[in-house]
Amino acid sequence: MAQIIPIASGKGGVGKSLLSANLAVALGQSGKRVVLVDLDLGASNLHLVIGQRPGTQSLGAWFTEKTEFKNIICPTDYQNVSFIAGDSQIPDLTSLKHVQKVKLIRNLCNIDADYVILDLGAGTHQFILDMFLLSPQGIIVTSPAVTATLNGYLFLKNAVFRLMYTTFKRGTPGRQYIENLKKDTATMQKLYIPQLVQALMQIDPENTKIFVNRMNQFRPRLVMNMIEDPKDADKVQRIKTSCNQYLGLEIEYLGLMYRDMLQDKALASQLPVVVYKPQSVLGQAVYRIADKVNANQAYTFDKSFALGGLSDNFEYVEEEANDDYQFRLSGIEDFVSGGSLSVSELAEMVKAQTYELTQLKKENLLLKSKLVKAAQMGFKV
Repeated sequence: MAQIIPIASGKGGVGKSLLSANLAVALGQSGKRVVLVDLDLGASNLHLVIGQRPGTQSLGAWFTEKTEFKNIICPTDYQNVSFIAGDSQIPDLTSLKHVQKVKLIRNLCNIDADYVILDLGAGTHQFILDMFLLSPQGIIVTSPAVTATLNGYLFLKNAVFRLMYTTFKRGTPGRQYIENLKKDTATMQKLYIPQLVQALMQIDPENTKIFVNRMNQFRPRLVMNMIEDPKDADKVQRIKTSCNQYLGLEIEYLGLMYRDMLQDKALASQLPVVVYKPQSVLGQAVYRIADKVNANQAYTFDKSFALGGLSDNFEYVEEEANDDYQFRLSGIEDFVSGGSLSVSELAEMVKAQTYELTQLKKENLLLKSKLVKAAQMGFKV
């Protein structure tokens, strides 16, 4: 069975697809059979990073039952690397039905390869979290920017809660307790997973033991990208400390990648950096990460969770992870109270959000003025 490596990010623009493509090629060069899958279903563009021409064989074609799954696993120009393209032309792919999700999971788990790398979309949509939890060794990509660091932590926090929901199914005392807590936003924001586990152990010991076991199996790995100063790497420790203290989660630091302008040139040439210039700083960083992935022992979740747990959960749980706004607020509180987020960094984050809001307001005003002018011209006619 192939080792599945989901690669995700809390926010876009941190190099998730860059790592996915280059890691696949680097592992292929080491002699491993790799299948690279574009699961950023709302914005599929991974084919541009590896210079693969988009064809008719894609996930979109498979979901619409125009072809078999084996037909969409296409060879590439790179040694031992095959590719499954997404399809951004089909908007329904961003909200797959239960049957489609289960069907996709089964086919991904049955791919004959050494590694199956899943390039997931950015954010914490339920589909993304479930794909990330197909393996206990998923990779989260972030950058030193305070918003990216916070979003990386929030992604892992949402993943932990998603793991909890798949364990405490509807009708169990533990699920009822969690649902009641969700109604109390203030308490939920201040609640840490280790504290919650203690309470659940009294209420639902059987399922709590299963959850604790799965948390011990859960070993996500972190890559810090876009490093410009060696001191930026210190922010990795902030995420590790917050995950350990507030989530009861141990994460592995897989490596860092320095910002390299060669990436823009490689992308323009539609070549992975490890092919365009393997001796570059960025290329060597990817090779070090690939070496660690090859050297790491492969872990899996318990058999009852690996596939059946997620499949059952798709059927009975339809909550969206993004609708829990308290997760974002509690993430900020975790960082501030733990000393991982300074006042100046908090101010920087607020400033960035304010700038984005200002830009959106300007765009709205521009669109309104265009609509008014269009309407006036229509009346004149």
